[in-house]
Amino acid sequence: CAAVGFALVDMLNRSDVFSFKLSPVYLALVAFCFSLTVGVLWEFFEFGSDMIFKTDMQKDTVVYGFASVMLGGDGTRPLVVSDITSSTINGIDYGLGGYLDIGLFDTMGDLLVNFIGAIVFSIFGYQYLKHEGKNSLASSLIPRLREIAREKRGEKR
Repeated sequence: CAAVGFALVDMLNRSDVFSFKLSPVYLALVAFCFSLTVGVLWEFFEFGSDMIFKTDMQKDTVVYGFASVMLGGDGTRPLVVSDITSSTINGIDYGLGGYLDIGLFDTMGDLLVNFIGAIVFSIFGYQYLKHEGKNSLASSLIPRLREIAREKRGEKR
């Protein structure tokens, strides 16, 4: 997603139609933000699908401890629950060996991977722009218009 966001803004930046030229730092920031936005929208889609269509896109995780202010009693200090060995749902023990988290860990894991990918690609994108696309891993990852590629090689239509 960072590559697509980067390519979209880079194409506008290279265009003769627009009169602005954006710095490599700004383009890398736009790619980063675009990627994170797509990741968040995907998580909204997963949550909506789970709620509306009763799917299980946000995968469950068994956890063995947590902290909760709601269970803490006075509402200010959390109760720390650790070494959970079983939990029951409507009086039925499903033998999970812990507490069933229904998607928070999946969502946070997805967003963390998205964040790391966006950071890494933004660094590659910045290097790509600073070195004008020469000898860059990002040049193989960034979608480009064929006309721009032809101009670089000196080819005619």
